[in-house]
Amino acid sequence: MANALSYSIVKKFIQAVSGAFLVFFLLLHATINFFSVIDTFTGKFGVVAADDKLFSAGDGLFKLGCDFMSTPVISIMVPVLALGFLVHIVFGLLLTYENIKARGGMKRYEVSSRAAADSWSAKNMFVLGIVILGFIFFHLTHFWAKMQLPELFGVGTYEDNPYLLLTTVFGNPVNLVLYLIWFVAVGLHLCHGFWSMFQTVGWSGQTWMKRLKVIGYVVAFLIVAAFAATAINAYLQA
Repeated sequence: MANALSYSIVKKFIQAVSGAFLVFFLLLHATINFFSVIDTFTGKFGVVAADDKLFSAGDGLFKLGCDFMSTPVISIMVPVLALGFLVHIVFGLLLTYENIKARGGMKRYEVSSRAAADSWSAKNMFVLGIVILGFIFFHLTHFWAKMQLPELFGVGTYEDNPYLLLTTVFGNPVNLVLYLIWFVAVGLHLCHGFWSMFQTVGWSGQTWMKRLKVIGYVVAFLIVAAFAATAINAYLQA
């Protein structure tokens, strides 16, 4: 029994750490994407220098951000990021299965506190995770396959103009709506996941939990707002 309990705690800890890693990535990704909105107000949207050098003086802010994501250090982080996603997904499935088994049947996502049970996102973390996972593959075909994949593995045609990718993808109203739904699902997943990961590592005091929930809602809102603004702005620019 003690070994089983320890193993369960380890799995929850790994799930929390991998989740924290992904939250950091989302914040970075959302920030760089939002540069395209800033470029619209500064007249730099779509401005890409004629040369192929990284960080060209004539590039817009969003292009510079994409160049940063193309640097060797960040490129090395790509497989680490992929591993982080895989670990988070696998341990999420394991924990969900154990929760279902422990409760004697197919019920909603089990949570460890009454306060968590009051949250819709907490009770539907597994469903939200499936929705997010499905859209990740959709997203990869639109952007990663056109930028990082050709650079890393020489597969496909490299697109040096990230603004063109934005307007091509989000210029389609169907894509825009689907992505907005995805962003909301990510936000709802974060609303519970953010404070839950701190609770897992021991920050479960009543005072801190209230603060962490507020911080979690703010972080989720900022990430969703940045992604949504990027998509809507690209649609308008298209």
